[in-house]
Amino acid sequence: MDEKYLVLDRRIRKDLEILEGLWAELADVEPASVESDKKELVFLAYNLHGLYSAAENIFRNISDAFGNQLGDQTGWHAELLDRMRLDLTPLRPAVIDDAAFDQLDELRRFRHLFRAAYGIKLDAERVRLVLRKALTLRERLPGQVRSFLAFLENLDS
Repeated sequence: MDEKYLVLDRRIRKDLEILEGLWAELADVEPASVESDKKELVFLAYNLHGLYSAAENIFRNISDAFGNQLGDQTGWHAELLDRMRLDLTPLRPAVIDDAAFDQLDELRRFRHLFRAAYGIKLDAERVRLVLRKALTLRERLPGQVRSFLAFLENLDS
């Protein structure tokens, strides 16, 4: 395997481990039971923020390795996510499907809110919604990323 793809493979695997750890933190939380307790909401929001950040790190590394960098333009976070659902054959396949995109986009928007939420109260209903999407994403995203890793392994074949 080419060195840049080997490095990409290892970075993706490391971020998948981080994602699994974050999902494990949320495993015992039932979205319907989330209440307006500030400490609970901050704990959940922090982990949801981390989930999207780890996924985005995977996508940024893929984008960089395949030469389709985004630069520092406004809206690059949304553009990066959108690019990951594009099939760019023969360069690379789509990394995620439309359903994963929708779930990740909700997490992306929530992360933006959380980062900019100085002094505002977290909304329990919004946290419940995002948590449900994040837990559903656990069933979808790792398999899709592993399919991409299989593509990387076959590049030299």
